[in-house]
This record gives sequence, C-alpha cells and structure tokens, in this order.
Amino acid sequence: MTLIYFILILGIIVLVHEFGHFIFAKMFGVHVYEFSIGMGPKIWGKKRKNKKDETEYCIRAIPIGGFVSLAGEEIDDDKKVPKDKKMYNKPIWQRFLIMFFGAGNNFILAFLILFLCGIFFGSPNMDPVVGKLTEGYPMVESGIEEGDKFLKVNGNKISTIDDVRIYLSVVKPGDTITFEMKKESGKVVTYEVAPVKEVVDEVTTYRYGIEFINETEKGFFAPIKYAFEKTGALFKQMFITLKLLFTGQVGMDNLSGPVGIYSIVGQTRSAGIESVLQLVALLSINVGFINLLPFPAFDGGRILFLIIEKIKGSPVNPKVENIFHSIGFVLLLLLLLYITFNDIVRMFF
Repeated sequence: MTLIYFILILGIIVLVHEFGHFIFAKMFGVHVYEFSIGMGPKIWGKKRKNKKDETEYCIRAIPIGGFVSLAGEEIDDDKKVPKDKKMYNKPIWQRFLIMFFGAGNNFILAFLILFLCGIFFGSPNMDPVVGKLTEGYPMVESGIEEGDKFLKVNGNKISTIDDVRIYLSVVKPGDTITFEMKKESGKVVTYEVAPVKEVVDEVTTYRYGIEFINETEKGFFAPIKYAFEKTGALFKQMFITLKLLFTGQVGMDNLSGPVGIYSIVGQTRSAGIESVLQLVALLSINVGFINLLPFPAFDGGRILFLIIEKIKGSPVNPKVENIFHSIGFVLLLLLLLYITFNDIVRMFF
C-alpha cells in the first residue's frame, strides 16, 4: 500500500506540474511532441484522433518524474513543425508563462488541498501561541507561560506555529535558544532556553516541554484563511531551509530524495488521510519551489535565460544555453545519487 500511495502522490504532483507547461504551450500555439508521466522506457502511448492535436500521451516505466516535449525548446531543425509553432519564436512573456506554470500549478494544487483539508477536517489555528507547558522541562523553568505569543526565535521573526517548529528542528547539541515572547498583558520579554536531550528508541531528540494551541475552526472563510497561512508558511520553510543549507546550519545529509520520500509516505499513511493530504501539499510546494530556483535544467534556469534575453535585447546563443542546462542536469543526477545513497543508509543502518 505504501508503494501505491507513493506512486499516486508523485504521479499527481508530476501530472499537475507538467499539465501547467502543457496547457500554456497549447494555449499559445506551441507544438507539443509528447506529454509523458514517468521516465524511462515507454509502456503506453496514444495519439488522439483529432488531427489538430498531434501530441502523443505516454506513461513510462519509472514512476518518478515526467516531462512535456515542446518544439523549439531545444536546438532543433524539425522541418515538419511550422516556425510559428516553435517555442523560441514566441514572445518572451508567453515563454515565461509556459515555464512558470509548471510550478504555478503545484502551488495552486497545494492551496486547494489545504483548503479542502480545512473544510473537511477543520482549519487549525496557526497563531504561534503557547498552548500547554509540561512541568520539569526548560520552557516552564525559564518563566514562559501558557498564552505567551512567539515574536522571534534566535532573532528570526515568527508569523506562524510552523516558523517556530522549523527553527527548533535545527537545534544542535549545547545550543541555547533565544525566544522573544509577547505576554497576554502586552509586555515583550526575552528568554534563553536550553532544550533537554532525550533518547527514545535509540533516536535522539531535544525537548522543550511545549505544546501549541490545538484548536480548529469550521465554516467557509476559516479554510480560506488557513490555506493562505499554511501555503505561506510552507513557502517560508523552503526559504529558511535554503538559507540554512547555504550557511551550513543544515547539511546535505538532511535532504531526502525518492527513497526518503517513500519512507515518509509509509510513516504518514498510518496517521490518516488528512496527514497524507498535508504531505501532498508540502511535496507539491517543494517541487514547485525547487523548480523555480535559477539553476541549470530547472524551469527557473530557463526563466533566468529569458530574463537575460529581455535585458540584453537578444536571445542567448542556444548552444551555450543547452550546454549550461546539460551540465546542470549531470550535476543534478550526481546530487540525486548522493541523496539516494544517504536515504538508503538511513533506512537500513
């Protein structure tokens, strides 16, 4: 069942992403050779009988990834496709939308999933307020009280519960955390707290003895508010994680690839359908965010070249761009192999 969930989750996220590229390419009259879900050997393919649609729709053997093959996206000399149907002949703004809306669709999917979670399961309160404290743990001993609101953690501004959680999750042995709290009276007080190290089932954790407000709201407008807040919080988490990676506060060993995601899906599945949907929203935003990074072979890398073209007033040499993306693709494969190796080590050792 975990494997089925894994394939469905990745399949939906990839389908939505590639459909974003596909629908805008079709909208602007770009010829689409193939719309494929999965990678590797083709196991199924079909062309519609509609003569106006010459796209081949495929399912490939490896259920990770997918792609849309567009005429004129790479260097080509395909004489069968009219020049006005090739991507490089389209205005910059159209090419930008074609590239952007893979990720854009992922963001829309995440928002809709969170909105539906709010409707069917209730909309959790995202305010960073202390709900409950456990006696004998550092939070109580420091003087922090139930009802206090987090303003900053280690100087970082806090907007939601998720902000607090991600900063606490990167605590290192011996760290002392600085909390800026707003009392119910309105007074702002700064505390320094050192977490307690605990080992449970051979897993080391650092505990503060805190629980957040566990309240949910019903109705129609609460889910809209929750979906916006949660989507924004997930975006912020991605920026924070990127910053922590570049500053060395989080190592490459903390990243997960397909094998790690498979493991997480297995853990989440047992927690119920709401947790699975939350995971889909998180992964969808992850995929969209990462794809927009200005890195070779990502959509963001291609958008970067569009920006350069706009600034300089002429296209970048296609051969140079293709070499740039090819090198980036090789580097991504090497990174994926490294992350996958670490995932396997974590699973079995």
